[in-house]
Amino acid sequence: MGSDARGFPPGDLRVSDGDRDRALSELSDAYQVGRITADEFDHRSMKALSARTGQELAVLLADLPFGGSPGAAVPAVTAKPRPGDRYLVSRLTIGASLTAICFGGVAITNALRPDVGWNVVLTPAAVAVLCVVLVIVLRIRARASGA
Repeated sequence: MGSDARGFPPGDLRVSDGDRDRALSELSDAYQVGRITADEFDHRSMKALSARTGQELAVLLADLPFGGSPGAAVPAVTAKPRPGDRYLVSRLTIGASLTAICFGGVAITNALRPDVGWNVVLTPAAVAVLCVVLVIVLRIRARASGA
């Protein structure tokens, strides 16, 4: 059994609460972009809430474009990396790597000193680990985006 272009049940078949909610959402989007006035929105919303069939909902939305509203699903577009992205990612990766090496060295140096507490060792070690995680995330994102 088919449905209209908006997905409402055809003809005199009864609609669900979800169908009414979708109609209200489309009306709201149309109002927000200025396709209908506040009075029209109120009038059509009341009719949508009391609609029993798919045809009643379809009539309320017949003069509004389908799929062009802000809430409508839009096909995904793959973003192309900009030329500066590769430069930025590589510089951030280098900087985070050097920071991880420096803080790792401080942590090791502090760990080898007998008079230093563990909090002085763990803090730079934690920063080094976070920098390594940042490098990993940057590299994964760079490969995923092709940068």
